[in-house]
Amino acid sequence: MAPVVNALRESDRFATGVCVSGQHRQILDPVLRLFDIVPDLDLGVMRPNQSLGGLLAELADRLGSALDDFKPSLVLVHGDTTTAMVAAIAAFYRNIPVGHVEAGLRTGSLTAPWPEEFNRRVVALATRFHFAPTEQARLNLLTEGVSGDHIHVTGNTVIDALRWVTARTSASEERERSFESFFSYLDPALRLIVVTGHRRENFGDPILNICRAIRKLASRTDVQIVYPVHPNPNVRDVVKAELAGLDRVFLIEPVDYEPFVYLVNRSYFLLTDSGGLQEEGASLGKPVLVMRDRTERPEGLRAEAIRLIGSETERIVSEVERLLDDEIAYASMARSSLAFGDGTAAMRIRGVLEQNLDRFYR
Repeated sequence: MAPVVNALRESDRFATGVCVSGQHRQILDPVLRLFDIVPDLDLGVMRPNQSLGGLLAELADRLGSALDDFKPSLVLVHGDTTTAMVAAIAAFYRNIPVGHVEAGLRTGSLTAPWPEEFNRRVVALATRFHFAPTEQARLNLLTEGVSGDHIHVTGNTVIDALRWVTARTSASEERERSFESFFSYLDPALRLIVVTGHRRENFGDPILNICRAIRKLASRTDVQIVYPVHPNPNVRDVVKAELAGLDRVFLIEPVDYEPFVYLVNRSYFLLTDSGGLQEEGASLGKPVLVMRDRTERPEGLRAEAIRLIGSETERIVSEVERLLDDEIAYASMARSSLAFGDGTAAMRIRGVLEQNLDRFYR
């Protein structure tokens, strides 16, 4: 959302306020600093081992009060989080139009990803301005009965953020050297696999299977693995128990966005259950092996930039080794793709809103 916030703030047509939920503080705050965003309201809802029901209830109360105080003409929400869903509902209850950034992503299954697929479908019901990142996302919305007049294909703002950060790093030799120093434990002679895993549907046996696959892959002497471990204890406790102390496997704290982009750029390929990283990897020409059975980003499949491999141990190992040992298979995926945007999505969103100021009503 950061590119959208900054694009709107550059326009004299809007007074823009920012509200954050305050979840995952150690991940959120560095991003706010990077993009020079100071929230007008921080809900501070993070609690240890928080249930989804408890989070929903607290968000509903606090976001409702925030909307009553701010009285916005429009509420913008992003993606598929519980925060986005509750904000859309709270705005709808107050007859405030909603703009959904990253609208229309669908897997077709309410359990994959869970609960994100449910969240984004609910958001769509309350949305007036659907900012779809791709043509496929637009078609998904049309299939669900959304009026074509309410859908605007913009590209995904995650690519805006990625390009801005990549350019910022490339423009500064000092910044690049600082990241090289930060990851000085990496061996430039070894191929780097970057792993992320945090999806709720992978809690339990799937995350255990993923760790067992990484353990097997760590026996190879030609690769190194970096795994920024998500703070959720359902992930962290299993990963630490299974992988701590292995040679050439580096379990690190979540890193700030800019050094993480540097790490992705340095990688040979990505192993993930993330959504956004599928787009970032495709944009940077890094093959992405997705440890899920479904994806809401089929554009990446069609571009052969991503590959679904599920969460079974042996399948993960075989797919990773295929990319490591088969140069043709690797080359077929290691191509930069514009499937998810060209880096100007935020400006397109601003343009749509500027042209529709008189339509900020239901």
